[in-house]
Amino acid sequence: MNAKTFILGLTTGLISGAAVVLFSAPQSGAQLRQNILSNSVNAKSKLQEIKSEIQNVSYSVTALKSEAQNNIPTIINDLKDTFSNFTEEIQPQTARLKQEIEGLQNSISEIEKNIPSDKNNI
Repeated sequence: MNAKTFILGLTTGLISGAAVVLFSAPQSGAQLRQNILSNSVNAKSKLQEIKSEIQNVSYSVTALKSEAQNNIPTIINDLKDTFSNFTEEIQPQTARLKQEIEGLQNSISEIEKNIPSDKNNI
């Protein structure tokens, strides 16, 4: 559907709807004009509020985008540094644990050698 056609149809519908309301309203002309005036003032006020809220959301999104672009690289670098420091700090403990595991495996191997393989000897 073409946007021009849609807008033309919408405008035509609104105008014809307004005309039907004007001619079939059970109010006097003065009351009807007063109601239309107050409703149009209310509608304009609501539209201004919506416009203001949209601008606020737009500013907030822009600020959030700017914050993210500025802070995310810093956070990533901090995480990389922290991970590097952690890796360096645990490296001696990792080496010590590997030595202990090798010692335990050697002890197990010696124990297995000393255990008689023939169960009849027991």
